Amino acid sequence: MSGSELLSEEEKWEMLQDARDAGRREPFWAARLKSQEGSIDDYIDFLSQNIELTEFVPSKRVTTNFKL
Repeated sequence: MSGSELLSEEEKWEMLQDARDAGRREPFWAARLKSQEGSIDDYIDFLSQNIELTEFVPSKRVTTNFKL
């Protein structure tokens, strides 16, 4: 599992409705394009500025295979 929460059937339905409605689709598309305008340096700056807002608890993984 990727760590993302599973969507309910209602949330899936709402996302499909948004995708089918051109008026709703355009703002999402514009936001996606805007988010991709920055460089890797902008992204690292964003992460650096917001790191204190996250709670990080490392997970313990017990492995027997030490390959990379």
